[in-house]
Amino acid sequence: MGQKAGLRLTRHIVLVGMMGAGKTAVGSETARRLGVSFIDSDAAIEAAAAMTISEIFARDGETFFRDRETQVLSRILHGPPGVVSTGGGAWMRPENRALIREYGLAVWIDCDLETLWQRVRQRPTRPLLQTPDPKGTLATLIQTRSPVYAKADLVFQSRAGDTVEAASTRMIDMIQTSRPDICERTAR
Repeated sequence: MGQKAGLRLTRHIVLVGMMGAGKTAVGSETARRLGVSFIDSDAAIEAAAAMTISEIFARDGETFFRDRETQVLSRILHGPPGVVSTGGGAWMRPENRALIREYGLAVWIDCDLETLWQRVRQRPTRPLLQTPDPKGTLATLIQTRSPVYAKADLVFQSRAGDTVEAASTRMIDMIQTSRPDICERTAR
């Protein structure tokens, strides 16, 4: 894919954060605007396994899934720079954080509980939320994971009411301002 907007991506932009934060939606729009590839690591895992993530969790367990996730993430990050959306738990593993730091820029999409709940509550495809109290489980996951997500290179605050396009514009602006080495301006 050719570069657009007079920008050249020098490293992967890797989006981390909770399920439902908007990593896939904002990531795909950001990639489109930058003229680079977009890869959803969960979709890549499903394609490689020829199974859904829920099926992998049910058949092989979370540890097996997390090991495959690291393998797929490594393969993705060894490719040309693009925008990568990771699963909610990917950033929790130290080996994944090391991989992402080596090949990319980690951006945490920070999103509040109510917004996340509105986005994920009707989706039966979230294996970690298949509990008697899914909203409570989600709140616990946020509380547990947020300190680790905060280790990302940049924090992007999700805003209620933002369109995908507005969020993408804010994200590109934030990266250009905070890390101009990642999105270099090119001569037109």
